Amino acid sequence: MAATALEIETRDMLANDLEDVLAIELVSFSTPWSRGIFLGEVEHPFCHDLVALVEGRIVGYICFAIVYDEIRIRNLAIHRDWKRRGVASSLLSRMITISSAEGARYGTLEVRKSNTAALGLYKRFGFVVEGVRPSYYSETSEDALIMWADFGL
Repeated sequence: MAATALEIETRDMLANDLEDVLAIELVSFSTPWSRGIFLGEVEHPFCHDLVALVEGRIVGYICFAIVYDEIRIRNLAIHRDWKRRGVASSLLSRMITISSAEGARYGTLEVRKSNTAALGLYKRFGFVVEGVRPSYYSETSEDALIMWADFGL
């Protein structure tokens, strides 16, 4: 029997999504964002926040800002049970569509040097390493890689 494609819905994050978002955030990062940070994101005019749903359940999210022609990815996390199933790719694709409509062409982010899965994902979307922020992550002193993309939109 052939495998069925996963149906992933993406939509704007709402304040009442925060319980599910925070549950993913808390297990994804050693220094997770607070409810207040997420609320600030949802309410800020430059910020865009999306959730990914499978069968009505939030399984991931992305937070990004658009300033002029630049997309700044601020946060991206996928529930551990849904990793490597196309959820992050769906969120990034939707981010690019939204950003293109607003005239953004470039993208940037920081990612842990040790996060090989995220590095591979971002490279598939055209991001390249352009620099290093030494000891960027205070809890471990790990370096962050600065990645940039030109979407040519």
